[in-house]
Amino acid sequence: MRIITLNLNGIRAAAKKGFFDWLALQQADIVCLQEIKAQPEQLTDSLFHPQGYYCYYHAAEKKGYSGVALYARRRPDAVQTGIGWADIDIEGRYLEARFGDLRVISLYMHSGSSGEARQALKFSFMARFLPHLETLRQENQSTIICGDWNIAHKPIDLKNWKGNIKNSGFLPEERAWMDKLLTETGYTDAFRVVNPDAEQYTWWSNRGQAWAKNVGWRIDYHVISDSLKNSVQTAKIYTEQRFSDHAPVIIDYSI
Repeated sequence: MRIITLNLNGIRAAAKKGFFDWLALQQADIVCLQEIKAQPEQLTDSLFHPQGYYCYYHAAEKKGYSGVALYARRRPDAVQTGIGWADIDIEGRYLEARFGDLRVISLYMHSGSSGEARQALKFSFMARFLPHLETLRQENQSTIICGDWNIAHKPIDLKNWKGNIKNSGFLPEERAWMDKLLTETGYTDAFRVVNPDAEQYTWWSNRGQAWAKNVGWRIDYHVISDSLKNSVQTAKIYTEQRFSDHAPVIIDYSI
């Protein structure tokens, strides 16, 4: 099974950059998208419902903002739009599909880089989300949470880690939360199961020459139930083309 996740930074903008042409060649079974920045009435064109996929969207109430999507070759047994928390769901940050004993989630976690209020909301979400993931783990389903987590876990996951210790996305509290998630709650960073290499990034600032110099951050993940750890076959970040300021993370599983 091939699963792709990508923050599009606007699905319509990514479409103009060739995202859907590329996607048609990837033989992906499930595709998780974040930051679609579009309302349902703006997604009626067949382009946004690729042939061979069942397509689900969860838009933010605010136009041109946030939103997630999930495409699947197989019709899900159930789809959950939103996590059930009003402050999160109005921003379109969580979409869940279930396939037998497998659950796949498209997640767009907050960025706190715009100020203290947004960082506080991010911390609030994190405080609630960890118990939610622990509850999911106790159910009789394996889980894959794909998306933009807006946290670089370890120094290997961003170029200039020393200069970002006080910045959102690499705060000690955020990294400690990821430590707990990936060591105490039964989840694994799927990419690192098979790819231990440095300078593997999924996001680059549009400022300066970040992309050209590969001054990036790895903030997009497949976080999987520990039960799936042995099923991870290959993991790569696609950088030959650019569809947004993020890059697709492609992982093949023997599921």
